[in-house]
Amino acid sequence: MAPSSLVSAAASLWTKCFSVYSCTTTLASRGPSFFPASTFCVKWLSTTTSGPPKRPLNAYMRYVQQHRPAIVRLHPEITIVDVVKKIAQEWRTLSPEQKRPFEEASVKAREQFRVDLKRYMAQLTPVQEKQQALDKEQMLAKRKSRVDSLGKPKCVPNLCINIHVYIHMCLWLTRFLTFSQVYTQLAQDDKIRYENEIKSWEEHMIEIGRADLIRKQIQSKNPKEKSCKKGISQGQNSKEGKKQHH
Repeated sequence: MAPSSLVSAAASLWTKCFSVYSCTTTLASRGPSFFPASTFCVKWLSTTTSGPPKRPLNAYMRYVQQHRPAIVRLHPEITIVDVVKKIAQEWRTLSPEQKRPFEEASVKAREQFRVDLKRYMAQLTPVQEKQQALDKEQMLAKRKSRVDSLGKPKCVPNLCINIHVYIHMCLWLTRFLTFSQVYTQLAQDDKIRYENEIKSWEEHMIEIGRADLIRKQIQSKNPKEKSCKKGISQGQNSKEGKKQHH
């Protein structure tokens, strides 16, 4: 009887273990919806670099953020665009004293943003800095392509630069006849200088045994002249052969 009792006890223990295992696997498959969020908090997430600090709002946007809920409650029938227009009209009617609290809060937030941004950039690794720069370039390129695809007109060129170029172009056109002869003569003198220098240099290269560095001889572009020279050379060779034969 002892062996049979041991077998039954082992079987009951095995079934209990299997039921506990199936229960735990079922609970794990349900995921965060069953377990509280605190049990799934991973400790290493707190040690990783958080995102960059958000840019602070300016004085006007702070005023909009503060007064938009009240206007939406008073006028629930108007659209968001009309709400923003109404707030903008109110902002324009405010005195400098009434705007000062929002401006001071914006200045303080901007100073805090600089401190936070400096601290954030100090803890970045070189790889993360390169990745951020690459992400920014991709974002700007994607934004530019999206704007260009929507048919955004090109920016007007700088008026001062256009006036400067136009004035100098007019001066050049008016003085072209006077200066053209001077610059043409200078160009010819420079060409002669170059030909003399390159010729002396090529002669020196031949003397030192570097004939591979000199320019290739320019062949005649006129095929008739080339064939004529070839015929003359053949005639001279035939005459010399006859003289030797006699």
